Amino acid sequence: MGIGRAVHKATTEGENREHERWMREAIIQAKKAGSQNEVPVGAVLVEAGKIIGIGSNRPIGLHDPTAHAEIIALRNASQLKQNYRLPGTILYVTIEPCTMCVGALIHARVGLLVFGARETRAGAVVSQQELLQKVNYNHRMEYVEGVLAAPCGLLVKQFFQAKRLAK
Repeated sequence: MGIGRAVHKATTEGENREHERWMREAIIQAKKAGSQNEVPVGAVLVEAGKIIGIGSNRPIGLHDPTAHAEIIALRNASQLKQNYRLPGTILYVTIEPCTMCVGALIHARVGLLVFGARETRAGAVVSQQELLQKVNYNHRMEYVEGVLAAPCGLLVKQFFQAKRLAK
């Protein structure tokens, strides 16, 4: 992609269907996280129409603050590919990534980020820091936001509502 600002990628109807297909897979991973009392965030990393990495949030279960869905998906794919660089891949994640995850995506050279719902408090793509707009990074990544945003956001909303009711 080259150095420069991130692009909010416009998509065709065919691309939208494909994005929804893979986001549904990420939602499955998010539900898996929620069933384990983790914040329900899921991610899948796709290359050439195939999943090469999956992840669901696991920081509590793994006692690891870096065990976000995106990081786990990147780790899976890196092991599979035997390379920490993952150019030409697309990461689908149910919630807008945080600072740590955006940094990992840049370092891995992911080609496209597709996310569902915004994370208004800590989202680092559009909601808060807009890290992909920084020109100092040596990798430029396109992104698509809002794919199946309502069901993605609802998972997190319902999770925290249940937590508050349990108190």
